[in-house]
Amino acid sequence: MKPPVHFYKPLAAGAPQPLRELPVRPERMIHFFPPHIEKIRARLPDTARQVDVLCGNLEDAIPLDAKEAARAGFIEAAATHYFGDTALWIRVNALNSPWFLDDMTDLVRSVGNKLDVIMIPKVEGPWDIHFVDQYLALLEAKYEVKKPILLHALLETAQGVMNVEQIAGASPRMHGMSLGPADLAASRGMKTTRVGGGHPFYGVLADPQEGQEQRAFSQQDLWHYTVAKMVDACVAHGIRAFYGPFGDLKDEAACESQFRNAFLMGCTGAWSLAPNQIAIAKRVFSPDVAEVLFAKRILEAMPSGAGVAMIDGKMQDDATWKQAKVIVDLARLVARKDPELAKAYGL
Repeated sequence: MKPPVHFYKPLAAGAPQPLRELPVRPERMIHFFPPHIEKIRARLPDTARQVDVLCGNLEDAIPLDAKEAARAGFIEAAATHYFGDTALWIRVNALNSPWFLDDMTDLVRSVGNKLDVIMIPKVEGPWDIHFVDQYLALLEAKYEVKKPILLHALLETAQGVMNVEQIAGASPRMHGMSLGPADLAASRGMKTTRVGGGHPFYGVLADPQEGQEQRAFSQQDLWHYTVAKMVDACVAHGIRAFYGPFGDLKDEAACESQFRNAFLMGCTGAWSLAPNQIAIAKRVFSPDVAEVLFAKRILEAMPSGAGVAMIDGKMQDDATWKQAKVIVDLARLVARKDPELAKAYGL
């Protein structure tokens, strides 16, 4: 680990100065698109107006014979289109794949000044981040990138979960992490083929009651422990946690439930794999209007956060002030992107 005095020093002569704070912007959904499909690339400007983050996918779900076409398609789209205040991300191929080096080199050389974040799949420890950090600094210096490109780690293996705290603090480039439930399930040997969500056999059985023939069964969340561990590591290091993909595109109710669990536990947003999941992420990760209006009253009653106030018969103190500030700060971010919610929030 680098000592604190060197943590924010550029890793290459001519590379941009690392950021000390993450950019402030809404990130309710990271919307994935396959860059090798021309008709999808043509719709990107319209898609960008609907989402907070656009993420080109070069890794899983891209056929092996389409890897280079996907990379070229992303570069063309990034160079051709203007996406306004929508962030532009890319998920590159895994570090041990034959495409990783070309992904990084071609992307930084061609569109490095348009890239906000690079997603790194299957990060297993801080050594993976250190390697990408150094290599990316050399590329930024060589191709005169003006702002540092941030890194987002995908938590997809048991070893990655074990090392989540060290990964979160591995570099000033760290933007955040996303849970990758499918690969993580395979890594752990979990007995499920679902991409996110629960499982009908994973739950708890109520205690037996005299005279009761059938005991109640409550399905539980397979991902609760991992999401909580990821959120703690990310928040402690000042970066952001995200729920990843929900694979059953038709089960909108289950998707919304999983997204809401992640939101309540502290995640910033989730992945959207299809247009219907964009709307779900907006509903879930945008603060409730009534909660925002009440939180604003708390902040107005206690401008400095000190003291005690009574609002609607309920005592508010410094702890509830902090909770209210989290909600209002999030609402301000969302309001910048969504005029209808801005009006409802009174912001």
